[in-house]
Amino acid sequence: MKDFWNNISRYPRFFVSSLIGLILVIFTPIRNLFKIKKFRFILPIILILFLGILSKILTSMTGI
Repeated sequence: MKDFWNNISRYPRFFVSSLIGLILVIFTPIRNLFKIKKFRFILPIILILFLGILSKILTSMTGI
């Protein structure tokens, strides 16, 4: 029974480490784009446009 609770207590740590690994894998290509000079200016503009369009869509969907 002690082994059972020991294994159960390891799951949150495994979840957090898996989530951090997933985030690192997803954002590594974006981080590599910042090494190229011309993308340093284009990428923030694309990010701002994406967030603006997303907020417009969400406000239209919710009717706020």
